[in-house]
Amino acid sequence: MRAVRLHSYHTQPVIEQVPEPTISGPLDVIVKIGGAGVCRTDLHIIEEQWADKSGVVLPYTIGHENAGWVAEIGAAVTNVAVGDTVILHPTPTCGLCQACRAGQDMHCTDNAFPGIDSDGGMAEFLRTSARACVKLESTTRPEDVAALADAGITAYHAVRKAVPLLYPGTVCVVIGAGGLGHIGIQCLDALTATTIVVVDRNPDALKLAEQLGAHHTVVADGSHVDAVLEMTGGVGAEVVLDFVAEQGAQQEGFAMTRRNGSYAVIGYGSNLDIPTIDIISTERNIIGNLVGTYNDLAELMVLAQAGKVTLHTRTYPLDGALDALADLDAGRVRGRAILVP
Repeated sequence: MRAVRLHSYHTQPVIEQVPEPTISGPLDVIVKIGGAGVCRTDLHIIEEQWADKSGVVLPYTIGHENAGWVAEIGAAVTNVAVGDTVILHPTPTCGLCQACRAGQDMHCTDNAFPGIDSDGGMAEFLRTSARACVKLESTTRPEDVAALADAGITAYHAVRKAVPLLYPGTVCVVIGAGGLGHIGIQCLDALTATTIVVVDRNPDALKLAEQLGAHHTVVADGSHVDAVLEMTGGVGAEVVLDFVAEQGAQQEGFAMTRRNGSYAVIGYGSNLDIPTIDIISTERNIIGNLVGTYNDLAELMVLAQAGKVTLHTRTYPLDGALDALADLDAGRVRGRAILVP
């Protein structure tokens, strides 16, 4: 089968022939990929940012946002059958550790992360586990939802955690209306009655944000922190969801957060430098977000299949993977890039 393989860091992946995956355990599931999302994390992987954390051995197949059709199942699999349409939770898990039993799948002590620490889904087939499969309606096209497996679940997870803080009358600032942010806006609109303020430097992204549920938009032109503070009576927002968190956005996001508010970090790439006295004297919270739980993905798919959360996508053939990565890196992709084998 064809696969997008990374042979060395700081160089482009190559598209080459590799053996198809096979069933090796009773709970294994082989999925024929119908859509594989291209994520900024893939760029970070190529730049070696994940090397120490993942421990992956090169070469390997990238791609951690995957959906498709069940092609083969292990002897003990009962929750899906051959031919089912599925979206895959990004971290196949053991189901037995305390984190799994508490529903915190992404903190499983024995999980894998295909596309990060093992072969991923930018290929024709992927081996995963029964626990990772969320069954979808047969009419759902995998290419339309694939990016929800990571970008979607990450955005939904961050919003879901913030829901108790976003009662009517509150303000939530969304920094970045791109691939993750445009999903977060829709999740906020579906789950809360908060006032949604979106900050982005791209006017086209802000126009999209307005169509998706933003009540106010602010151009990130250097005066945006003051604009948000003025909009909130000088006190800042109850919650700031930072889908950028680099190139200064992380400092600005904290500055937009009110006393006793919560600054949620979803994007990454730069350090957050805050005097500790500014944290304790205002009791502001800094919250990290890593993908999401199986239940988060299942709930998100209910919204997606009801048309309440939609992905703005641009599709590429699998052989066009390098073009998709280049377009993403250059900012030419609005929404998400999807590979369709």
